[in-house]
Amino acid sequence: MKNNEQKPEFLFDKVNYKSLLIGIVVIAVGFILMSGGGSEDPKVFNEAELFSFRRIRLAPTLVLIGFGITIYSIFKKSK
Repeated sequence: MKNNEQKPEFLFDKVNYKSLLIGIVVIAVGFILMSGGGSEDPKVFNEAELFSFRRIRLAPTLVLIGFGITIYSIFKKSK
């Protein structure tokens, strides 16, 4: 019997998969930072917590950076 086992060919290199995973983690952290801000009493509006730097600037910036890293990892050429 001949051994015709072929080594599986992956679409990306190991570096591409690592950077893709890093991008996904950065996106998840951005969405986690965006969440929350609820109040125990629905009649109370906490403007300071809702419009904080973390939710308005930091979290969306992290999400966009994560998407950039992910797109870069997809388009990066393999050696």
